[in-house]
Amino acid sequence: MSFFCDRCFLVRQCILAQSLNMKTNPFVKAFVMASFFLLAVYGQLNAQQLNRIEPPFWWAGMKNSSLQLLVYGKDISLTRPSIDYQGVKIKESILVENPNYLFINLEVSPDAKPGVFEIRFTGPKKIFLSYTYELKEREKGSAERKGFNSSDAIYLLMPDRFANGDPSNDQADDMVDKPDRANPNGRHGGDLKGITDHMNYFKSLGVTALWLNPVFEGNVPTPSYHGYSITNFYRIDPRFGSNDDYKNMVDQAHNQGIKVIKDMVFNHFGNGHWWMNDLPMADWVNQWPEYTRSNFRAGTLSDPHAATSDRERMLKGWFDIMMADFNQKNPFVAKYLIQNSIWWVEFAGLDGIRMDTYPYSDKHFMAQWMKCLRNEYPDFSVVGEAWLNTTPQVAYWQESNRNNDGYDSHLNYVFDFPLKYAIGSAFNEGNGWSSGASKLYETISMDFLYTNPDNIVTFADNHDGDRFYSILGKDLRKYKMAMSFLLTTRGAPQIYYGTEILMTGLEHDGHGFIREDFPGGWPNDGVNAFTGMGLSEEQADAQAFTKALLNWRKNSKAIKQGKLKHYIPEEGVYVYFRYLQDEAVMVIINNNEESRTFKTDRFSENLDGYSSGTDIITRTYFDQLRMISVPAMTARVIELKK
Repeated sequence: MSFFCDRCFLVRQCILAQSLNMKTNPFVKAFVMASFFLLAVYGQLNAQQLNRIEPPFWWAGMKNSSLQLLVYGKDISLTRPSIDYQGVKIKESILVENPNYLFINLEVSPDAKPGVFEIRFTGPKKIFLSYTYELKEREKGSAERKGFNSSDAIYLLMPDRFANGDPSNDQADDMVDKPDRANPNGRHGGDLKGITDHMNYFKSLGVTALWLNPVFEGNVPTPSYHGYSITNFYRIDPRFGSNDDYKNMVDQAHNQGIKVIKDMVFNHFGNGHWWMNDLPMADWVNQWPEYTRSNFRAGTLSDPHAATSDRERMLKGWFDIMMADFNQKNPFVAKYLIQNSIWWVEFAGLDGIRMDTYPYSDKHFMAQWMKCLRNEYPDFSVVGEAWLNTTPQVAYWQESNRNNDGYDSHLNYVFDFPLKYAIGSAFNEGNGWSSGASKLYETISMDFLYTNPDNIVTFADNHDGDRFYSILGKDLRKYKMAMSFLLTTRGAPQIYYGTEILMTGLEHDGHGFIREDFPGGWPNDGVNAFTGMGLSEEQADAQAFTKALLNWRKNSKAIKQGKLKHYIPEEGVYVYFRYLQDEAVMVIINNNEESRTFKTDRFSENLDGYSSGTDIITRTYFDQLRMISVPAMTARVIELKK
């Protein structure tokens, strides 16, 4: 970025005059006084300033040739912008109600070459400001990037709580929230270097994609560690690292064959954002006469009987008192958010986006966003957090769904919250008509409501709820059954950091207790989950079990690509198959306190042609499949052989 102003000449002359002896030279003294007078007058005539332009740069060769620049500075609307660069022209400059903003619509021709050029802002008396803008060259194959899919296993981690690779950035002078590791809601110092330094751990664990909670700047008071109170959409929080550190982290993940999913938020942002003190226009955010919180009833958006007032409060109410609510019906807000997401995909080389609080934003804007994003990246993946309790409510948000109101989200992935709740209760209750193992069956049987049941992210816990091992009453047997199910059913499984070592915590105790530090991520930690030092016998067992299952999954085509067929549970035993034409896996879950031995005749439509198999968990070999025994509270995952 470069700035220039003709008044610099006067400043230089004043400095030169001051360097002379004013007391002995009355002519010099008169010149200095006149110069300062002219400078003051000049400042009044030329009060315009240029503080920032967003996006700060762009790329040549994007499919969408339109680019809108947000320009901010004192009275910048009094200037007229101009560009002299082949292939780039200003279509229009738009003034809004705040004179400190100017929106410039550019047309970037497909023939425009990468390079730099000046955007000149001419003000009164032909005085001008200047910004050096760059069109970067796109990386080869950028538009053809592949997103995550059902063959991936996703690892969710909270950057502040995972590993502190660079203690020197724990505190930033311009950030109001200071480090305090003793505070469950304080900043603990985890950063991007800590994640980058442990790529080998992710690879050895067997996960193939990383989802990081937001790493944008969040300059707000405690708690800021979670990242959802964004105060700069184009800057990585300096306590995590820099923009270049983020890109390097993505590059290092790709070197290990691991994809990266960026957590984004379109519904709200932190009140500490620079524009909150000087909004571009009054309807940039949804405003109320007094603070009004969302009712968090996302179901009202698909409910044909919902009251308009309930829908309005759901959509326009603020998520939290420290999180202002975007108005995506404002076309400038919409354009800003769409371009910001594309900017990060292109800059960092992302493989996917996880969109926070998906239904809380204007749903028609979200559909528009998805179309724009996938216009640039046709094979890109986005998973939306539609936190709803029932399958019909979640299915409403998946693309091409047969919704009665005609709405199409164009969203290709959703989180399976109903299955999450089923997993959390199935292994803790007795087996009945619709309880226990049958709860898993009944939930999966609702897949007819989804456009594509494979385009679902399954999970047992995440950063917003009770830790899974706590849900299971700290029973290792239940953990192994549940993980066997999660990693072999349809969809792309997501594992929350620390679940593999049985970390515990209850949400009602406070979010800090379900987001504790990953042991070994800080110097002098007494337990190190990366090396295994200090783990209990149960923790080491769970970690080894999860690692073995995940790494096997990476090489199983039947699990990653196969169809699913399941059978009604009998006596608490749930059996299902993942299969292709020439490959099949049989999964048996015995959700009973007693062992079960049963004939397999009823599974003949999947077993025909297979004569033997191996339990990949216990390495037990079955030389016949007519009769199978399963120990109490155990799952078998059997690779079938012809």
